[in-house]
Amino acid sequence: MNGARHDGPFGLLKLGILCGVLAPLLWASAIVFCGTLRPGFNHFTQYISELGERGSSTELLMRYLAFVPTGLMHVAFAGALAATFKSSRLAVLAAILLGLNGLARIGAGFFPCEIGCEQTGSLGQRMHSLSASVGFLAIAASTILWGIVFKRTSNLRKLAAYSVTSGVLGLVFLLLMWSGEHGTARGLFERLSSGVLSLWILVFALRLRQR
Repeated sequence: MNGARHDGPFGLLKLGILCGVLAPLLWASAIVFCGTLRPGFNHFTQYISELGERGSSTELLMRYLAFVPTGLMHVAFAGALAATFKSSRLAVLAAILLGLNGLARIGAGFFPCEIGCEQTGSLGQRMHSLSASVGFLAIAASTILWGIVFKRTSNLRKLAAYSVTSGVLGLVFLLLMWSGEHGTARGLFERLSSGVLSLWILVFALRLRQR
């Protein structure tokens, strides 16, 4: 009976951590795959969201096989983290921010950007931009906070500096993306920001699976 009581929650924790492993891999694969389906698409100058822009040939693939499922996976991973580190208020806050990032990514999937992700003033474009901005800021802040948590956790201390560095780099690349104009390297900076933060999730999740 005791074993039956613990298998369920433990299984959910393992599933949540697995989501942390799979989400970055699915996200990167979807970006690369959808890019190959769009001749002339430029990863250097174009936003990731343009792969899911309204009316594009890859809209549905990117929205419902990338944004929404990886957002759900981030929420599941955040839930597993909150349960695992429930004795630390800072860790729970960091997990909530990571979950907020997941919800924001889902929102970005439900509200596709307009062609070129230009600020047309439409409700969908405004909601997409808001969701994307909230998501990026939330995960960067979460990553930095986790660095503090790791510093206080003996068996995760080696990840502390890496975590803080990832969060800071994510913010720097995000600011460079926001400051870029059409035709510049804003697509590259977005991918660097997303890549650094996604890699952090993968590394963290893999480390938890080893425990």
